[in-house]
Amino acid sequence: MNILITGTSKGIGAALAEKYLKNDHQVFGISRSHNNSLKTHENFNFLSLDISDFVAIENKLPAFIKSVEGFDLIILNAGILGEIKDLKDTSLHEIKKVMDVNVWANKLLIDICFENLRGVDQIVAISSGASQSGSRGWSAYALSKVTLNMLISLYAAEQKRTHFSAITPGLVDTQMQDYISGLPDDEHYPVVQKLKKAKNTPDMPAPSEVAEELIEAFGRAMHYRSGSFLDKREL
Repeated sequence: MNILITGTSKGIGAALAEKYLKNDHQVFGISRSHNNSLKTHENFNFLSLDISDFVAIENKLPAFIKSVEGFDLIILNAGILGEIKDLKDTSLHEIKKVMDVNVWANKLLIDICFENLRGVDQIVAISSGASQSGSRGWSAYALSKVTLNMLISLYAAEQKRTHFSAITPGLVDTQMQDYISGLPDDEHYPVVQKLKKAKNTPDMPAPSEVAEELIEAFGRAMHYRSGSFLDKREL
């Protein structure tokens, strides 16, 4: 298979790339920095790109994907958290920064792929339970992920030959969790306290473990309506 993954420098993206490469798939990875362990794989194609830079996406992505006629799977994994704080204290500039990476960069990537490729079989966006919970403090991140879910639903209505889904992976021990675990205790943000307690326990598995489960979930997602929001733990 030909597979495009964003955010392959670390975390879930790197773990997914590693799993697919071990099964001899062609992986096209996009991230700001290279993952050293992926460099050794001859089937790994890498583009250094800051996806918050829309001009760079437009200039670099078409040339990067021109060697393939299409992708079997595109995984929109790259994203940023922003700060955990009340929405009233979150500026429009901060919200825009998170939305640019978590939503609009994905729209641009999808559009360029459809403009330059013969076809894409499946597109999966890595979403979050924060898009549904409305938990205090998640502010810009929650807004971006619920918008991402709708973006996927709208494309599904337009692009009937491609199966779309937004999938939440559940808790994963990533750099985002490192940031959260370092936050001071604050009774206003109970979800933060829950995540801090889950850190370094089986409730928060490593990216490599979650990647294996996600790959299985991507296959099962094809049996659901295109454009669906799905929880990996329920697939």
